Amino acid sequence: MSTLTTVLIVVAVVVVLLIIAGALHTRRSGQVGGRRALRRRFGPEYDRVLARHDGDAKAADRELHDRVRRHGDLTPRPLAPGVREQYDAEWAAVQERFVDSPRRAVADADQLLGRLAGDRGFPAAGRYEEQLAALSVHHPRHIEGYREVHRAARAGSEPSTEGLREAMVDARDLFDDLIADRAVDHGRHRPGHGQRNGNRRGHMLRPRGSGV
Repeated sequence: MSTLTTVLIVVAVVVVLLIIAGALHTRRSGQVGGRRALRRRFGPEYDRVLARHDGDAKAADRELHDRVRRHGDLTPRPLAPGVREQYDAEWAAVQERFVDSPRRAVADADQLLGRLAGDRGFPAAGRYEEQLAALSVHHPRHIEGYREVHRAARAGSEPSTEGLREAMVDARDLFDDLIADRAVDHGRHRPGHGQRNGNRRGHMLRPRGSGV
């Protein structure tokens, strides 16, 4: 084998190795960039999915990418005239009911959110998991409130009254998003939104005899 042939083989091998290394780097960069985009889009929902997968970031990314693939193109429907006012009145009644019957009020809030989401064009309430997945794509920062009232409404044991109150306050943020005809700003949380609403509404959900 001539020296020239040997040099050409070495050069060819080096080129192939560089191509492979570049492809791997691009793939890793794409994964990191995609993960950052998912974190920005889903916020705390990304952390919840990651925890459910025991810290497996690839598994969490796959699940969230799948949610976006299935529900990202969904365009919420506007509410018909008068329906928004009806839902506002229903939620106000649920809050008032909480004072005397927290468990019943939470169950009613769970059903109300399911109906409202269905009216906005999300999967129907009877398909809770699918509805939740779709809502998490479009309202990722407030979806946990819906989970909380849904779990509390179906809990076998009696949840604490304070736990029920917190679930109602958190669920109100999703209600506010769904009742308003506005696009959700993915990746940018409205500063102080949850805290301000929580402080404003929390006192309205103190059961009788709570001493507060």
